[in-house]
Amino acid sequence: MAPTPRKLPSESLKDRAERLVQLARSRKKALILTHDNPDPDSIAAALALAQIFEEKAGLKSTIAYGGIIGRAENRALLKVLKLPVVSISRVVFDEHDLIAICDTQPEMGNHSLPARYFPDVIFDHHPERPESKLAAVAEVGGDYGATSTIAVEYLRALGVTPSREAATALFYGIKADTRDLGRETEDVDVDAYLWLFPLADKEALAQIEHPRLPAAYFRLFHTAIEKGVVYGNAVITDLGDIYSPDMVAEVAERHLFLEGIKWSLAFAIYEENLFLSLRTNDRRMNAGRLIREVVEELGGTAGGHGQMAGARIPVARLGKSEREAFKKSLVKRFCEEWGVDEKPGVPLLDYGQDE
Repeated sequence: MAPTPRKLPSESLKDRAERLVQLARSRKKALILTHDNPDPDSIAAALALAQIFEEKAGLKSTIAYGGIIGRAENRALLKVLKLPVVSISRVVFDEHDLIAICDTQPEMGNHSLPARYFPDVIFDHHPERPESKLAAVAEVGGDYGATSTIAVEYLRALGVTPSREAATALFYGIKADTRDLGRETEDVDVDAYLWLFPLADKEALAQIEHPRLPAAYFRLFHTAIEKGVVYGNAVITDLGDIYSPDMVAEVAERHLFLEGIKWSLAFAIYEENLFLSLRTNDRRMNAGRLIREVVEELGGTAGGHGQMAGARIPVARLGKSEREAFKKSLVKRFCEEWGVDEKPGVPLLDYGQDE
């Protein structure tokens, strides 16, 4: 049976924060899940939620993630701050009587919460999905550039000062998700960023933002440049098989800096799934809506908002030639949506040479 929705339109954020504490006080152990292959924003929000549970309700939490943490900066975040985050493979779900998810929602398909469980608490800055209304506490959507900002709002409403580790993670979460406050940033994000700055460990931040990079990283970017193809004002990059799915987003982000480009799409296969990441620098467009329209009709799951979005499509049933044909059909579909000519594409290495 689905839970009964409890979010009241007349409630203030402080009211919801107090209700979160009351809920936590009635439970014995919490499980806080990030989205799969988590980014700093998801990890930081989970860390703040765990501190709220501990300080205001005496409730211990397990913070867990599905997939892997592959990007060097994200691994450094956990290592430098010594964060207590574990793989979902180590979690016994029935040992927890409160479940929270951060930076994702039940219907988004990018988390490892089994279908037989439903979250009691949802923190996510992406547009609200219908099922999220059923959670006991759902702080979803709204004018936020990062889920970490939501977590900061709750900390402040409850009078909780984040630990140095949590403050550093939250600061970096906002910084990364808003691209240094330059993308989809609201006043509340700037306020949270400035509030966190004196609390954050600056030396740790430097280590997180500038980690040592594996040789595979440079090989991947060699592939990204070699395989990038420009179609009008869009660049599409097929990375083939990849060592870490969160690198797809990094490539899409980097290629958006190319002069004359409005859209950047990167995709790659990891563990029988095709991961896609879409970016746009046109504020009139909505990357999240577009990727959902394309991907969900193909049996995939997608999420995102104005300028950035991601998706995952199972491809285990497809053979090698079928996968290549499927990827070509995706390129064609996105080009149609952007209104650019699919043929001929210009290899990224040749782009702009005639200028």
